[in-house]
Amino acid sequence: MKKEVEIESYSYNSGNLPINIKIARAKGEFVPIYEVSISTISKTTEIILERIRKDLIKQVNLGMVDITSQKEDLVNERFKEAILILIDKYFPDIDAKIKDYLTTYLIQKSLGLGNLEILLSDENLEEIAVNSAAEPVWVFHRKHGWLKTNITLTEEDQVKHYSSIVARKVGRQITILEPLLDAHLSQGERVNATLQPISMHGNTMTFRKFAAEPLTITQFLRNNTLSKEAAALIWLCMQYELSAIIGGGTASGKTSTLNVLATFFPPNQRIVSIEDTAELKLPKFLHWVPMNTRLPNAEGKGEISMEDLLVNSLRMRPDRILVGEIRRQAEAETFFEAIHTGHSCYGTFHANDANEMLNRMLNPPINVPKAMLPAISLILIQFRNRRTGTRRTFQVAEVMPDSSLNIIMQHDTRKDTLVEVSKSKSLIATLKMFSGMSEGEIAADIREKISILVYLVKNDINRVDEVGKVIAEYYTDKDNLMKAVKSNKLLGDKD
Repeated sequence: MKKEVEIESYSYNSGNLPINIKIARAKGEFVPIYEVSISTISKTTEIILERIRKDLIKQVNLGMVDITSQKEDLVNERFKEAILILIDKYFPDIDAKIKDYLTTYLIQKSLGLGNLEILLSDENLEEIAVNSAAEPVWVFHRKHGWLKTNITLTEEDQVKHYSSIVARKVGRQITILEPLLDAHLSQGERVNATLQPISMHGNTMTFRKFAAEPLTITQFLRNNTLSKEAAALIWLCMQYELSAIIGGGTASGKTSTLNVLATFFPPNQRIVSIEDTAELKLPKFLHWVPMNTRLPNAEGKGEISMEDLLVNSLRMRPDRILVGEIRRQAEAETFFEAIHTGHSCYGTFHANDANEMLNRMLNPPINVPKAMLPAISLILIQFRNRRTGTRRTFQVAEVMPDSSLNIIMQHDTRKDTLVEVSKSKSLIATLKMFSGMSEGEIAADIREKISILVYLVKNDINRVDEVGKVIAEYYTDKDNLMKAVKSNKLLGDKD
């Protein structure tokens, strides 16, 4: 019987370093092992590099330098100069390419987050978790779920040191007096860190990574995250500027869904997005102004909150406002006020179903007045199955004029599909009012949109800018697009 069964293997680059990954089931382990190896660096070379690193620390004394983003390049340059001298001393005959590998490795080890940087470079990972120095680092793989790695940190002080590096880069600190850190790296990853004794088993770090290339409606349809009928209805609602909130639990895909649906905006409207972390990535030809909040500095000054940005956005003449996450009463009040003053607003909210969303909205600490709720025409609820890792749109609901809910579609777990559970009582009436169409014309419009969505899937139009081009063509030259859809030819192809 084999001790190990390989599940998958692949390679990628971390900076200049070529990295090999093997995911395998090992005897005696209850979860698969995520095994990292650096193909160009042997164990013997690694021992010599560790000696170089110690020499480096002696030669380049940075003290307690404040490695902010402005100073990072300067610090890296100083280290690089010293590294090259030492590499030439220990490896006099290596070529320039290998020298680059070793330089990158030593900078990561000395100034960066060591082997954690290798994990951060893997686009297949969603989370990287350090529970303590006593156990291996864990990762959440987009395809295989939670995996245990062959990477360990040597001691609790190393975890604390890495936390301090992250804190200094964002102008903050993590100490025994301030043992909690929530920060964002320059690439957009969210980092949470805790120190003992707050975390009883050891110091912790948790990295939330975001996909380099955002998901699109094509992938949602192909992966069965959303049905084409629901997508066409939502598209129609967004075309006629009906506001919506996307709910769901942690990591259920709320922001990804918001990003996907934002592709349905017309190209001649101004969009302002407000986020804690820059996750949204809209087609490049949309009129889009992305804005990010800012945490306070070490003295507690300089904070720019989501509410600050939301109030400011109303002075920027936006046609659409996207809010990364509504969490507090002030944000919710401003969000609803923005809708009532004629803006189309879209946001995300933590709630497991539509009824829970309304209850949370109406009660402390959010306390939205009940009369304001009908400003939201559409509620979407996202769901993540933790056993399988799949994400699905769980409910599509409308808010009635009396602030009650009507669930239009709900996910059927047995069939793994979104099914209609009741007819629209408010949404279609609102669409008729704003579009001037009859119910028959609305149904025909939805069928037309379904044919465009099917066209995207058939032709593997996956990237956000490619999908955005098709949607923009719909608004600017629909006849030309429908001609391409009917002939199943890509836009721009000659007959």
